[in-house]
Amino acid sequence: MSLVRSGKSLPPAREMGEQKATFGYAIGFPIPPCKPTSQREATPGMQYHQSSRSSDLNRPSAPVWLRIALTVLASVTIATTTAQAADVFVEAESFDTHGGWKLDTQFIQQMGSPYLIAHGLGQPVDDATTNVTIPESGKYRVWVRTIDWVRRWDASPSPGKFEVHVDGKKLNTTFGTKHATWDWQDGGLVSLDKGDHTLSLKDQTGFDGRCDCIYLTTELNETPPAVDDVLSPWRRDKLGLPEQPVTKGPYDLVVVGGGYAGMASAISAARMGCRVALIQDRGVLGGNGSSEVRVWAMGNIRRGKFPRIGEIVEEFSDKATKSPGTYEEFGDEQKEEIVRAEPNIDLLLNHHAYAVKMKPDSETKQIEHVLALNTQTGEDLRVAGDRFVDCTGHGWIGEWASADLDITDKGRMGMSNMWRWDEVEQAPEFPATPWALPLNMDDFPYPRDHHGQWFWESGFDIDPLGDAEAIRDWNLRAVYGAFNAMKNGDGAADHPNAQLTWVAYIGGPRESRRLLGDVVLNQEDIVSKREFPDGCVPSTWSIDLHYPKKEYATKFPENPFISIAVHDRRVDRSYGYPAPYRCFYSRNVDNLFMAGRCISVTHEALGTVRVMKTCGMMGEVVGKAASLCTLNDCTPRDIYEEHLDDLLELLELPGKARRSTPSASIEIPEDAMEKAGPYGPMSGLDPEKLPGIVIDDRQAKTTGKWAKGQGLKGYVGWEYRYASANSNATATFQTKLKEAGQYELQIYSAPHENRATTLAITVAAPGQEPKTVRINQRDTPGGAIPAGKYFLPADAEVTVSFSTKDSGGTVHLDAIGWVKQP
Repeated sequence: MSLVRSGKSLPPAREMGEQKATFGYAIGFPIPPCKPTSQREATPGMQYHQSSRSSDLNRPSAPVWLRIALTVLASVTIATTTAQAADVFVEAESFDTHGGWKLDTQFIQQMGSPYLIAHGLGQPVDDATTNVTIPESGKYRVWVRTIDWVRRWDASPSPGKFEVHVDGKKLNTTFGTKHATWDWQDGGLVSLDKGDHTLSLKDQTGFDGRCDCIYLTTELNETPPAVDDVLSPWRRDKLGLPEQPVTKGPYDLVVVGGGYAGMASAISAARMGCRVALIQDRGVLGGNGSSEVRVWAMGNIRRGKFPRIGEIVEEFSDKATKSPGTYEEFGDEQKEEIVRAEPNIDLLLNHHAYAVKMKPDSETKQIEHVLALNTQTGEDLRVAGDRFVDCTGHGWIGEWASADLDITDKGRMGMSNMWRWDEVEQAPEFPATPWALPLNMDDFPYPRDHHGQWFWESGFDIDPLGDAEAIRDWNLRAVYGAFNAMKNGDGAADHPNAQLTWVAYIGGPRESRRLLGDVVLNQEDIVSKREFPDGCVPSTWSIDLHYPKKEYATKFPENPFISIAVHDRRVDRSYGYPAPYRCFYSRNVDNLFMAGRCISVTHEALGTVRVMKTCGMMGEVVGKAASLCTLNDCTPRDIYEEHLDDLLELLELPGKARRSTPSASIEIPEDAMEKAGPYGPMSGLDPEKLPGIVIDDRQAKTTGKWAKGQGLKGYVGWEYRYASANSNATATFQTKLKEAGQYELQIYSAPHENRATTLAITVAAPGQEPKTVRINQRDTPGGAIPAGKYFLPADAEVTVSFSTKDSGGTVHLDAIGWVKQP
């Protein structure tokens, strides 16, 4: 049975035990950009805090006394005017059967609730159905909270049309056709007998119709109130929720957000003996790296100063070969199994954290608990903890706790919704989309290899929080408009067998709030390799910032939907730049950590730390720090100031190391990963397992421009290098051979049609004339190529030099070997 409340009269309205910011809403483009928010003080008397949905993040809330008065007045009015009404309230997410409708929880902060969306890619989805009990016979007016999701742009006709059927009979209204914002749509009157009845949502188009809830009432002339706030008093009353939420905890650590950062935080802390709650607002883990969004995980792991960091990420990371990949490649089930295998973790899937309560008597600013909405049942939950980790990506927990934060005013990155099409023998017709963006084939980059990739991105400088649903919907209009051009427009002749097979309705955001810590990492810190004593998480992605691509922005300058990445490639992608621990906790909320893309960095520095595997490594560090906080009863800042050596020692442990409590002894299981080197796990041949003394290209001294590669397999170590002929690039290996004897020099190479045919290699040894040999790298089989035999004295320092001059092709630089002859 779905979660409903029915009855003749309403109980007294619940008095507000918390105050929440009012919501405003901007409904069209262009929308004024967010203004940066750096510091705010908590409003006197505030207990619970919840973010505003306003386009202007600095907009002041109404005075507390006024909001309390208005809330009480509204509650009294509802209770008085409907005292004798019979009613039934049904949350769409709690329907017995969702059919083909999907649960969408992305925009609860903006519109107040989870909802069902008919995401059928132009094919109507199966009905959602539920049973309800009518409390008494009579005439009921049916209200449905919904939205016409393209009306904000004055587009038509409404794409998201759906019907509501009662006991198989259609109501006269077609829903999803009236309002540009979430609002109640009148479904007319229906006569119902007391007892059980069936409600059905019947999609008409497959183009993202939406239903939040259904309200049936015998009060025929009363419009239900606005319910934009999460669990507003009216909605709470209709659901019959208890006066006080159920409490779970207290936990040592409460992690909010189940992406890579949140999963790693929870697992790391749990294995170090903490009692952990992991709150995730959707039914799967992984965030952008889940099957819902399908961004493959990037960022090199297991390297740098602490090559054990990343081993936990390695356990659950996807192995996708493309982005977007397939459903199976993202391993949703595997991620959940790994988390559930930890006895110290309480996993709260389908729970949306929507507010926090601060400790009332604390001398410093500290969080007492978070409030979480069950996105399937509507029930309320209080999750208490000693410390919290904001892994929400948007910095929601920090916002509600009045943490110092920042948001870039101009030049922010946007949100992507990737998609896929395939070619099939009998492709269904794709309906015309007059409400979508009017695109021709020249208006977008052709989705080669059947993929609409990361650069299908929009929302630059549009409020990434208050207008998140509008940004997602604009992306949907772009995707549908592009595929319409392929199927019904000027690309139709080339795509008779094309079928739209997947579009992400869950958006992949990149940038919004950043919470400020004791260090705010910037671009210069990273490219200059500034050393911090607490540097620990290796950032290996280039400083990758996204901007609208001008080529495709002319037609829709108000919100371009194709992006370009601009890279600062001065980041050390092999060893990595060690980001400091002090970026991972709030500077003014004493028990708040953060991990993921809301950490303490500038906009530019975010370009390198934001990729998922790097975010996951942050979580591993935070989890271990949290265990030390529990052990020493101290704050995250105290870990840096008083226990940094202890933290760095924990970072040397294998990812699978564990202890039952933070004070128990640590055990290393037999299946712990082998420790990687400073450049990460070796992907090629191990030099120590090859004949003789083998020196990798990383140990060579190079001049000029050498590129790195891994495409030609069979290389030694981590990769190889290559340089163009006559480019003045050089490489020199220096080796000290302890034993005297005759040695064969071997050059490790790989054949390729563009490789050198006359590579000059010069060998210089003490007391001998330098000798130059020529090597053909193009036509010689790969592996160790003999390059002559040399008698060398004991402790001889031998130099082997590579030159690109007159090489006859690209010089391949991998490794050299000295093999002593019998």
